Amino acid sequence: MTFTKTKLALGIATATLTMAGALVSPQAAAHSKAQRVAESANSRTEALEAQMNQMQQMMQSMQAELDRVRSEAARPSEDSAKVQELDQWMASQKALPADKEHHDNTLFFRGGYAHSDEARNGVSIQSDVVPIVAQDQADTDAWYIGAGFDFNLTHDVWGMLDNTEVLAELMFEYKEFAGNVAGNGIAQDPTALVASGIPRSVTVNQLTLTAAPKIKFMEGSAFRPWIIPIGLGLHVVSPPSESITVLNPGMMFGGGADYRIWKDIFIGADARYHLTGGAADGVNTDGFTAGGYLGIGF
Repeated sequence: MTFTKTKLALGIATATLTMAGALVSPQAAAHSKAQRVAESANSRTEALEAQMNQMQQMMQSMQAELDRVRSEAARPSEDSAKVQELDQWMASQKALPADKEHHDNTLFFRGGYAHSDEARNGVSIQSDVVPIVAQDQADTDAWYIGAGFDFNLTHDVWGMLDNTEVLAELMFEYKEFAGNVAGNGIAQDPTALVASGIPRSVTVNQLTLTAAPKIKFMEGSAFRPWIIPIGLGLHVVSPPSESITVLNPGMMFGGGADYRIWKDIFIGADARYHLTGGAADGVNTDGFTAGGYLGIGF
């Protein structure tokens, strides 16, 4: 009897446990599935947050780089200064005349007629110091030859006048007034002076060096007039004065025009006046020249 009751109790317990397990298993499975869904959602949320943080960091980095570029663009740099300088040079080149096959500098050769305001005397010709035998003076008329350079300084008078050049002229010229002036006692051979008194012939000449600004108009045209408002002249005379002075400084004024005949070759005419403001120990070098010249651009 006891065994039977025990067996019955075990059977009831087993049945109870079986029913409880059957009831609990669906709930446990449902709980496990919900937990997995929640964990998956949390994982996705964390991944999304990580991506959002990464994108925010990238945007902050891009904003910082953009701010740096804007700051550098607003601040003038060495490259921008060079670009501005290049733009200014290009603008100045565009302002020049379109015809650039011609050169700015010139070599010229001159020649023509010269006249002195006074007849020349000197230590070995007409002399008040040694009035022996011949007392001749040179003629006031002469011929001259010379050459010079024109160097371009500006094409528009430093921005004040279009198509007008300012040139720096350097020039020399040789004048000869006479080649056979009878010399006085100083110019004679001692033997001839004693024997016959026949004087030697004396050449009367003059070397002039000048430097002056030359204003040349109508750039780009074949015909170009010009003026020299004022320049410096140095005159070396031969024979010397009776005080043995050979150098006489003064001023020069001039004007002329030239015409381009082919490429950088042109011909022209000019007239100049030399003013010294007085005689240097009895020798007056005031006078003018008039003649023509041949120019070659370089």
